[in-house]
Amino acid sequence: MKGVIFNVLEEMVVEQYSMQVWNEILESQSVDGIYTAGESYPDEELFNLVSSISDKTGMMPNTLIEAFGVRLFTGLATRYPLFIEAEDTLKGFLKSIDSVIHTEVRKLYDNPNLPDFEYAENIDDTLLMRYRSPRKLCILAEGLIRGAATHYNTKITIDHPVCMHRGSDHCDLILRFI
Repeated sequence: MKGVIFNVLEEMVVEQYSMQVWNEILESQSVDGIYTAGESYPDEELFNLVSSISDKTGMMPNTLIEAFGVRLFTGLATRYPLFIEAEDTLKGFLKSIDSVIHTEVRKLYDNPNLPDFEYAENIDDTLLMRYRSPRKLCILAEGLIRGAATHYNTKITIDHPVCMHRGSDHCDLILRFI
């Protein structure tokens, strides 16, 4: 997991709780909390931090992960605005994730371990995003999509009928633009 993800997680905890809470969480995990944006860190370190944040705040893990996804969109959009500015619509942005954004990220970083997306559009203004990742962070992806919807001022619903957490090899995120 790239350090920028940890940086945004820290920002979220500090903004919503305090620096003291963040430091207590780091201490409980015996990590120093110094993350360089472009460096890679073990996935387990992020998962353990999220678990500690959940324990400390009482927020359910999936609720926390989705909220983090929303915040992560804002953090990444601020740091990498060229990806956001390249698209005028939420649907255009979402369809650019795999073919444009992830392609550029792969140029910037060695082995970024990004999820894969496949897309299918329907005439009734729905977009199917098929998500695959060994990390199984589909709830984070939902949060990122909700953050993007807020940025693009677009109302959506997300249906998640197929999920890796229920034994599938992928997740289907069905977005309806309302």
